[in-house]
Formats: sequence, structure tokens, C-alpha cells
Amino acid sequence: MTTITAPFPELALALRGELVTRGDDGYEQARAVYNGMIDKHPAALARCADTADVVTCVNFARENRIDLAVRGGGHNAGGLGIADDALVIDLSAMRSTTVDPETHTVRVDAGCTWGDVDHATVGFGMATPSGIISSTGVAGLTLGGGIGYLARRFGLTVDNLLSADVVLADGSFVHASENSHPDLFWALRGGGGNFGVVTSFTFRCHEIGDHGTIIGGPVLYALEDTEDVLRWYRELLPSLPEELSGWFGLLTIPPAPPFPEELWGRKACGIVWCYTGDHARADEVLEPVRSFGSPLVVGLQPMPFTALQSAFDGLYPPGLQWYWRADVTTEISDEAIAIHRRFGEMLPTGHSSMHMYPIDGAAARVAADATAFPYRDGGWSGVIVGVDPSPDNREKITRWTKDYWAELHPTSAGGAYVNFMMDEGDDRVRAAYRDNYERLAQVKNRYDPENLFHINQNIRPSGS
Repeated sequence: MTTITAPFPELALALRGELVTRGDDGYEQARAVYNGMIDKHPAALARCADTADVVTCVNFARENRIDLAVRGGGHNAGGLGIADDALVIDLSAMRSTTVDPETHTVRVDAGCTWGDVDHATVGFGMATPSGIISSTGVAGLTLGGGIGYLARRFGLTVDNLLSADVVLADGSFVHASENSHPDLFWALRGGGGNFGVVTSFTFRCHEIGDHGTIIGGPVLYALEDTEDVLRWYRELLPSLPEELSGWFGLLTIPPAPPFPEELWGRKACGIVWCYTGDHARADEVLEPVRSFGSPLVVGLQPMPFTALQSAFDGLYPPGLQWYWRADVTTEISDEAIAIHRRFGEMLPTGHSSMHMYPIDGAAARVAADATAFPYRDGGWSGVIVGVDPSPDNREKITRWTKDYWAELHPTSAGGAYVNFMMDEGDDRVRAAYRDNYERLAQVKNRYDPENLFHINQNIRPSGS
């Protein structure tokens, strides 16, 4: 293991937060990330207490020529919030939220999880679009785009970002919005952590359901119904009111309540629905969802939005082994449906799954070049995940994921949502950004010409 000779004792004295280095008590815990398959040994981790600590760490890494990684919630698929021999800026101690119910906004520190944000906003009957796991970090999900239950009605997370405070590679601090550093603000909305360390976000919020109570939950079907369900789903979803959204999945029914015991461990397909509209219209809107086919489980019920957002937290705790592959698709073809059915039958472990999240409605009405996130022509963001608690099954879950993706990829739009990507190389990063890549490289050239922020889905400065 490389010996790092940087003056870390000086850095520790300069920080308000804590610096953890190799050999310190708590180092092993501090370096752990959500994906247990990631095993990186940074030189030091700085648990920043405030923006001044972030500035100090950025300057320290630049001046000492040390690799710099930035970690919010630690959920990054490829573990790109941490790196061997790097200084890690750990934002997890910066977790305050401030809701303004009059302006329908929330200001969020970059160490927050979406559980923190939902707790703050749903109490006022509001939410801002995010994902589906409440322990996911706000920073990583936002900077990659943000696809989840509210995207059809209110757009992606980046479509609801009003401003961001950013520490740049030269250590300066700026406020980015439509009116201040608009090129940087454009790039932050989907371009990942390439341009600086965001220390806080301000989002637009929306009233949902009955003062934050929505109607949602899973409707599950037998695996052998996959073809019929997918053909129905691909036609139905675009016709639904935008207050109703649902993502499709291949899964194994968890061996726990509230699922009936006779279904535990059974492979299945299903859709997790979320209706955020007027409850007086719920029966009418949900009728086609309830009446289709012969479901094994109909779990639709009123619940706080926070309950749906955290429904999968217990099933996917930190530390599981994850291997990801992803693509965006503009249509669910019959060819793709046959592939999904075949690989659904081969689900390698109880945690492994495939999900497809809709990118339509409000999310698809945004121009492809309005933000860095480029996939605005409708369709779905698909992700295949091999998951298991045991490292002994690493090869099995990885092989299933790779084989599934290799067969499905020719039916895709060519690129993936960056938040669903492992470390897959420059060509895949370019495909993820499509025609926006060159503009992103130009912004990178302005704000980080030396590529200090490169431990990410990296956009290289133009000319490098």
C-alpha cells in the first residue's frame, strides 16, 4: 500500500471537523461505502463540519497533488466517492435542512440523505423529486439527474434545482443559479461532481397528495406473466395522468411481512405505483392498475410519501455486494421483453433485480440541451443489479448482470443514466451525455482545467 507523506497533521489542525487517517480508530468504518464490493483505502477522510472545511480540503489536495474524492451519502454505484490513497471530503456531517413553506422551497446541506429532506418537506405536505431509497445521498443523486416517483409530474431532481453553493477547484466559493454562473449551473444539473464540491442545494417543492399522504405500493404478478405485463405497461403508462407513476421490476418476493408467507422467495414481476393527486379521483385513476391481469399482491394503500420513499431501505441496507449495469431505452420492444423474461427466470439471488424508471411527462418536456441530463425524448432508465450479502456470490451476481446487459444493450438508446453506472470508461461517459458532452467539457475547462475533480464519471477538460 502506498505511503502518503502529505502533511496531514497540519490539515487536521486546520479543520473544524475530524480527520481520519490510516491506523486511526474508526478508519475501517469511515472508509466503508454503501456498495460492499468497493474496497478502497484512502490516505485520509475529512469529515467536514462546514464549507470552510471543504475549502481547506480542496486547497490541501491541490497544493499537495493528492487525489481528491468527494462523498455525500456514499451510495455511488461504482464507489466513486472514495479512492485508494486519496483525500476524501466526507460531507455526511453537513445535514441541515430549511423549508420555506411560503415560497415552496427547501435548502439542503450536501451531506443530507433524501430521508432528511423528505422528513423536512412532507411535514408541510410537500416534496421535491428524488429517487426511491431514502438513505441515498442528496448530492450524488441530484448531480447525476434524479429519477424517481415524482418525475412524470414534476420533472427530474435537476429540473427542480434552483441554486447551488459550490467550492471550485481553486478554492473559491460561488453561488450557481440561472442568474449567477449560469454555465456552471447548467453543468451541475446532470454533469455529476466534475465541476466542484456542492455544499448546499436549494430545491423547488410541490404539494403532493393529501398533505403529504399519497396512495402507493406494489402490484406483483407471477414471473410467467412478464410478457403480458410489460406489453400492457408500455402502452398504459404514457396514457396515465401524470399524478400517477410506476416503475417496473423483476424481483424475488422478500421473505417477510407484509407479503403472504406462501409467496416468500418466489420470483415475480411487478410495478411499484405512486399516486400523488387528489384522493377524490384515486379510484378512477387507479382502476386500470387494479383491474389488470391476475396479480399475486395488490399493495396499493394510502401512506405518507416518506413511507414509500423508505420502503426498500430495510431490504437494501449498507454493505451488500452490488454489481450494476444500465441503459436508457426509448421503447420497450418485444425483443427486449423476451430478454427480460429469460433473465428474470435466472435471477441469481434474492436481492438481485432489474428496474425500469419512466422518463416521460414533465421530465420529457424539458429540452435535451436545457440541462446536462440529455435523455429527454421519453422512455425508461433501466438498471440491472446483481446484489447479495455474501462476497462468495460476487462472481455469480456479476456474470448474470453482465450477460443480461450484453443481450439487452442493442435494444437501448446507447447510453445510461450516470447514477446507475460503475467505472466503465470514457466511451460510456460520452454516451451518457450524448450531444451535451462537448459543452460539458468546455465548462470543465473553465472551472476545473487541471481535472482536480476526476474521481467520478469523468468529463475531461477540452483538449486533454
